[in-house]
Amino acid sequence: MSPEGKKLLNIIILGFGFMFMFTAFQTCGNIEQTVLENFHSAEFNGTGYTSLAIIYSVFSASNLIAPSVVAVIGPQLSMFFSGLLYSGYIAMFIYPYTWTFYTASVLVGIGAAVLWTAQGNVLAINSSDSTIGRNSGIFWALLQFSLFFGNLYVYCAWHGHVHITDKDRQTVFISLTVISLVGCFLFFLIRKPDAESASSEATEALLQGESDSDSVVSSPQPGLCSQALDAFSEFFRLCRHKPSCCLSFSLMVLYRLELTFYSGVYGTCIGAMTQFGQDAKSLIGISGICIGVGEILGGGVFGMLNKCNRFGRNPVVLFGLVIHFVAFYLIFLNIASDAPKQETDARAFMQPNLGVALLCSFLLGLGDSCFNTQLLSIIGFMFKDDSAPAFAVFKFIQSIMAAVAFSYSNFLLLHWQLLILVLVGFLGTMTFFVAEWAAESRRRESDYDSI
Repeated sequence: MSPEGKKLLNIIILGFGFMFMFTAFQTCGNIEQTVLENFHSAEFNGTGYTSLAIIYSVFSASNLIAPSVVAVIGPQLSMFFSGLLYSGYIAMFIYPYTWTFYTASVLVGIGAAVLWTAQGNVLAINSSDSTIGRNSGIFWALLQFSLFFGNLYVYCAWHGHVHITDKDRQTVFISLTVISLVGCFLFFLIRKPDAESASSEATEALLQGESDSDSVVSSPQPGLCSQALDAFSEFFRLCRHKPSCCLSFSLMVLYRLELTFYSGVYGTCIGAMTQFGQDAKSLIGISGICIGVGEILGGGVFGMLNKCNRFGRNPVVLFGLVIHFVAFYLIFLNIASDAPKQETDARAFMQPNLGVALLCSFLLGLGDSCFNTQLLSIIGFMFKDDSAPAFAVFKFIQSIMAAVAFSYSNFLLLHWQLLILVLVGFLGTMTFFVAEWAAESRRRESDYDSI
């Protein structure tokens, strides 16, 4: 197989590994608040929103050490062990206790920082300037198939159920745990890029600790502790980089606040609307499927097919912002304000319409894919030689805002949450434009002519 073919295969395997893992984890996040509201035990008093706030708080802090972990043990083992922590969190729902619930939340927050830093590193070292956009789109589309399969399973399992019983919960979470573990083991199929195709000295340095086998990772070699310290210091250097600051704010507002809303709040809102009928709980799964369809469509159009190369990234991001604003307005009209907090038979400004609710799910997914394919592309280009610490910086900022968003989801009514998303979405788009102009200037200087 050619060097480029091997790199492409690595990206596809990476995408499938994340697809399996997040088929389990994103489905878990989408349904956990509803599951816990239907779980009655004197030994349990946790909430899904609080758990997710803990996850992202720890995620934020753990990004300080994530580049060092990836430098010491390599991206492959980093993703594998992080995936085991994700699987443990999902398995905890088979029979939850308060202490295991929140302990698992802390552990998966640590695992998330290492997982996404390693993912960004693998994406960067298996891409060139001319393939980073294509590879970002392939990875993103495969990842978002997780929303389709996981939520389809939830819909089939819970169809016609007014109340989620212990058996319903246990069946779903045992299945999700097994699916997550499959994704973990797929990471061992990722192979080391050929030495002659390595794109930078940073890539060579990352792979120095590997054995002569074809695996991406082997046992650490002397000098890796120094490499870990270098990655840690590089993290803080990138935090002071001006385009990095603009991108950090863009990621913070264009991804994490919006992702927090569609992954942990909006599905709960649909399930809480009693006017949607007795199948409202299973509609959480249908909503997730619609989000996934939007994500996959957007990933294909704006990532793999590179339809907007001629005009750069800004038009795609602007289109995503408009799509989100349309979705937020329709949600404001269609969903009762108290739906994030409890089951309700109230109405907003129109008769609740299930078709409109599911259309909004699709629009949220489509808009999110516009943001993320472009953000992955610009980060992979601007910080190719510092990919592990760069992705850690951005995940650090994202996770702070995700923790804040899940915290206020406990008490803010829906219309206030939508107002926050509109305001920061506009500001985030403006700062992304600044970062894109900086990348365009760099492109001219380096004769870079494709995303």
